[in-house]
Amino acid sequence: MSIASASFSFPTQIEFGPAKIKELAAILQTLSVNKPLVVTDKGFAGTPSFDGLKSVLDQSGGSWALYTDVHSNPLESDVRSCYDCYSQNQCDGVIGLGGGSPLDVAKAVRLLIKQPALSLASFDYRDDWSGLVPFVAIPTTAGTGSEVGRSAVITPESTRRKAVMFHPDLLASVAILDPELTLSLPAHLTAATGFDALTHCIESFTSPVLNPLCDGIALEGIRILGDALPRVMKAPTDVEQRGRLQIAAAMGGIAFQKDLGAAHSMAHPLSTLHGMHHGLANALCLPSVMEFNSKRVAGVYRQVALALGRDVVTCDDISADQAAIRGVRELLEAINISLGLAGHGIGEGDIGALSKEALLDPCHQTNPVPVEEEDFVSLYQSAL
Repeated sequence: MSIASASFSFPTQIEFGPAKIKELAAILQTLSVNKPLVVTDKGFAGTPSFDGLKSVLDQSGGSWALYTDVHSNPLESDVRSCYDCYSQNQCDGVIGLGGGSPLDVAKAVRLLIKQPALSLASFDYRDDWSGLVPFVAIPTTAGTGSEVGRSAVITPESTRRKAVMFHPDLLASVAILDPELTLSLPAHLTAATGFDALTHCIESFTSPVLNPLCDGIALEGIRILGDALPRVMKAPTDVEQRGRLQIAAAMGGIAFQKDLGAAHSMAHPLSTLHGMHHGLANALCLPSVMEFNSKRVAGVYRQVALALGRDVVTCDDISADQAAIRGVRELLEAINISLGLAGHGIGEGDIGALSKEALLDPCHQTNPVPVEEEDFVSLYQSAL
């Protein structure tokens, strides 16, 4: 029997707790950042949470710059115009503030700061990416886990297809998890981003890549999300439960360094071709993918079921998998996400193009079972 080998690490410094945003100035000083560029989106720039960050930066006495032109599914042009803003304002560090999109742009702009002529489509993880400028990640959603991830998802101009740029040097210098910053998040985004985190945990756990530390983190993330997400939907101002969601989202971000699965390969073209929110796309695709996988690898979701609080200790593998799938469907119902791509404007005529794009997406390469184009056709049909 051969023993697999792997490499893994968990180096990100995380500052967690209510009002942690007030420590930002001290953190920037520690990182020797005197003029940061704050990267966020226009929607968040008008919120009380943004005003709180602005107050902290202004009170520190230093200068800072702001970039807000981030698309919900970020494009290479976002990163390039962000780089222009950084250069014109002579900044020396980057703060990513918001959901996964501004955090990913904030990560990726550091690549251009190091190599201004870089085409993102030609990014090569084997190149030397040491010495990137300091980056502080401040999530205002509890979903993507981008604040602790070593990847950025951007759509390059040349391919118009989501690309995952992965490298350890993309990790944030510090992540600030302040649950008070998530209080203004609308209910539908709380649900979608929370389910994004759950999908990260489930798909990373079932990925065949060896990383036992990630497996344990993913299962605990599933347990927390299954309990805390419905609680937050019922009591949106519960800071303690929002904090648990933030922790679980970070756990999902850590876990998916193992990589993901077919649900993400289905979700990515739903975003690039149809503008669907990534977390919602995952939610609409995951149950169909779980059914597909469980029919080919019995028992693949047994521990997921246990993490969701299902009593499957004495069940056979098929029953355990079905309990996990029911748990996911019931959680979707509890957070008011209705299944069915058709309800979001996706029809039979869209499936061909979606399936071709899904096959080109790399995430399904670490699905528990291989997925071909005809499988994606069937999966999209079952998700309609």
